Amino acid sequence: MTTLARPPAPVHEEGLRHRAEPASDGGLASRAERLFTGAPEDPRWSRPALWAILVLATALYAWNLTSVTGNTFYNAAVYSGTRSWKAFFFGALDAGSFITVDKPPFALWVMGLSARAFGYGTWQLMLPMVAVGTGSVALVHRLVKRDFGPVAATLSALVLALTPITVAITRDTNPDPVLVFLMLLGAAALLKAVRTGRLMPLVWSGVAIGFAFNTKMMQAYVVLPAFFLVYLWAANASLGKRIRNLAAGTVALIVSSAWWMVVVDLIPASSRPYIGGSTDNTVWDLVIGYNGFGRVFGASSSVGSQGNGASFGGEAGLYRMFNAIMGGQISWLIPFAAIALVAGLVLRGRAPRTDARRAALMLWGGWFVLHYLTFALAEGTFHPYYVTAMAPGIAALAGAGGVMLYGAFRERAAAKWSWVLPTAIAVSAGWAAVLLQRVSGSGTLYTVAAAVVAVAGAASVTGLLVARFTKRQRLMGVAALAAVVALLAGPAAYSASAAASGTNGTNPTAGPGTGGGMGGGQRPGGTGAVPGTGSGEAPGGSSDGQRTGGPSSSSSSSGSSTNGGSSTESGSTESGSTESSGSSSGTAEAGSTESDASGTGSGGGTGGETRVSSALITYLKKNQDGAIWLVAVATDQTASSIILESGEPVISMGGWSGSDDAMTLAKLKSLVKTGKLHYIVISDSGRGSANSEVSTWVKANGTAVTDYSGLYRLDASDVD
Repeated sequence: MTTLARPPAPVHEEGLRHRAEPASDGGLASRAERLFTGAPEDPRWSRPALWAILVLATALYAWNLTSVTGNTFYNAAVYSGTRSWKAFFFGALDAGSFITVDKPPFALWVMGLSARAFGYGTWQLMLPMVAVGTGSVALVHRLVKRDFGPVAATLSALVLALTPITVAITRDTNPDPVLVFLMLLGAAALLKAVRTGRLMPLVWSGVAIGFAFNTKMMQAYVVLPAFFLVYLWAANASLGKRIRNLAAGTVALIVSSAWWMVVVDLIPASSRPYIGGSTDNTVWDLVIGYNGFGRVFGASSSVGSQGNGASFGGEAGLYRMFNAIMGGQISWLIPFAAIALVAGLVLRGRAPRTDARRAALMLWGGWFVLHYLTFALAEGTFHPYYVTAMAPGIAALAGAGGVMLYGAFRERAAAKWSWVLPTAIAVSAGWAAVLLQRVSGSGTLYTVAAAVVAVAGAASVTGLLVARFTKRQRLMGVAALAAVVALLAGPAAYSASAAASGTNGTNPTAGPGTGGGMGGGQRPGGTGAVPGTGSGEAPGGSSDGQRTGGPSSSSSSSGSSTNGGSSTESGSTESGSTESSGSSSGTAEAGSTESDASGTGSGGGTGGETRVSSALITYLKKNQDGAIWLVAVATDQTASSIILESGEPVISMGGWSGSDDAMTLAKLKSLVKTGKLHYIVISDSGRGSANSEVSTWVKANGTAVTDYSGLYRLDASDVD
């Protein structure tokens, strides 16, 4: 049997001077020292460089945190989870647990525990996001260093930290940073299983991906074909043992993925919230429909009107990652990563089956290729920030592949290897120049970045070729450093832009807007400020997270992204904004429709508004009369903004788009008869819930509140 040994140090690092292992008793002091100085065999610069990158990543993710609004939709669900453990478990939008958000709740649990521990506010919700974002950078460093050495690890970590869309989404309350961190934990366990041939690391890999599934469902499974292939091919075990271990790992994956779904679907529908985004009130339908095949294939019978194919990242196709919307977010190093992947596999072509470097290349290459194809060809709802999941693959290939190309360029006599590294640098630097040319005139930052790319890129390619043929090793190293500068100048400019300004919680992007990235199907719900911003206050103003009254959120917020990215003005999104009427007379409308995404239902829709006046909220709270829910409205985005403004549970009758059948006439009558709900907003705009029966009954039996257009009062006496 071939024994898997740790690969030797990369050829370019053999000449580095390493520290002598200090005499130590291996105690706590020694371990603490190694935490900051690194392993004895590492070069002296390695661990300080890692700490510098982690500090950089943390700064990018946490800078100017008070400008971060987060996604109002998820913010409201987190807040509701701090008011009710039932809402917490189910991931309900409201503390009364009428309807869930359209994702599984693990990321909400992470933010919710932080909010319960420290109080509800911006930094409390962002703390776990910054932590997992920085943790992902550290994990990539650790994984790449194991097989390719500290230089490759440092480059990979730096690339991930400076990936623009990763910076943008980590400054947000969408679940994607948690998803990426869990997938990387799965990759770490898998590579350990490959090296050792043992079962338990593979089981833990399945568990990590299962938790990732409970963060964002089917997106967590994109990497699974690569995981299975790498283990089946390269694990240090016999074929029979590999198959048996894969079977056991698959069981762990299924159990850790399905437990929450099974528990929820086994609970009677009358005892739990409606499953938002589903067509039949089951999590299973949400998995295979709206969050599954609906994302890939667009509208279908399984996802109904919710699978509307809305794309905020441009038209589906192999070029999508390079278009005007997506290019600046993720594509800077795709050419280099692709060349490095192919060249790296060629370089390891005759290695033993269990070769650790080839296994790692297969893993990161599969991670990159599978995500690329999935995102590029997806015809369903697609947001640019989804591609942050692809970033670790690109980063690892850029670092590990770059080091392998440099070693081949310097050491191999074959003439073909004299051109591969310069070509990869030239192609990627050229593409960076194209991306920066697209935003020329957007500011000095991008002009400077373009100049750096041009000068450093030309110097790098020229220096490498001159050094190769003149045998000047020092010039070769300087040219390689110039290549790093040239290839990271553009991403650094975009990332700095994202860190320096606020982000749009629905569709966060970095850099200047280039392609109207919100598309035509904007899903609003991300521009409302988190109540108690930076102060640790709950919407009731209590520092311990206990609501005692009205919220402390801002009275209004813009529907446009302030980060220079894609504007949210397409569709006039105003969700999350609780604009004050500026009047105490109560003449404001219950809510004027400001978004064409407020619902796709037919006739008489129930409450298609996404802006609600503070005067209305004051009126509703004054006349709540012991009801559990303050009001019932059509959509999640409207409900979430009222929840954060009022601190009270609010019913979303139609889910995200207004097309969920969460509110039936029988259910509404029961809520009214038992005094759990008194107010409902009905819109005549034709937007909102598809259940026109509810609208008709409310208009016929409810009492219109004349000061607020579309608002009706219902009492037990109104029920038949």
